[in-house]
Order: sequence, then structure tokens, then C-alpha cells
Amino acid sequence: MPATTEIPTEPQRLRALEHANAIRLARAELKRRIAVGEVSAADVILECPEAARRWTVAELLLSQRRWGSTRCRKFLERNGVSEIKPIGALTERQRKLLAAQLRGCTAAPELSVEAPEIGLPRGRGADRELAYA
Repeated sequence: MPATTEIPTEPQRLRALEHANAIRLARAELKRRIAVGEVSAADVILECPEAARRWTVAELLLSQRRWGSTRCRKFLERNGVSEIKPIGALTERQRKLLAAQLRGCTAAPELSVEAPEIGLPRGRGADRELAYA
């Protein structure tokens, strides 16, 4: 009769679930803190806590107030970083670049409210329109 060894899979599975839940809770807390402004996304990129190592850069950026998918995509394209790149896999150069860019644009972009420019009519017959006006 061959000797078989039983592998205790249940405790390992439970430890993995506990670890996954702990990471999930830490990420949720980090997202909340970023959303209210207690922690900046630039700090998370530079320090890269354990809970954020496998978090994608896009998820981090989207957790900020006033950051939607379009703004996030344009920001990452401009800096040459993939949206699905994990924060833990960023190079030191990428970390510094993204952090510097984020610190430069943390304020909401100012919307300029200017009076519309009133120009002269253009195109064929523009002279006639001015003469009859």
C-alpha cells in the first residue's frame, strides 16, 4: 500500500482569504483617504504601501476627486505609462515623473469664463452684410 501524505489545504486557503480581505480593506481605506484629501496620490506612488503594490495606476488616479476616466487616460498617455500598470511595477523614474506631474495638477483646472469673441462676418458676401447692418 503506497504511503500518501495529506496536505492541509484548508488552513492555507483560509490564510489566503484573510490576507485578501485585509488587502481589500486597506485599499478601501486608502481610497477614502485619497478622496477626502488626507493622502495624495503622489505620496502613494512614491511610498507604495503594501496594499497598493498590485493596484493599477488608473485605479489610483480615479480614486481622486474630479478625476474621471478621460482625464486619467490623457494624463497617463502624456507621461507614457500604461493604465493597467501596477503601482509596484513602476520604475523609480516613472514614480518621480508621475508624482511631480500630480503635484503640479492637484488643483482643479480653472475654467476661464470669458466673453465670446465678436468677430466680423466671414466668407462670401461679408461686405454686403456689413453694409446693410
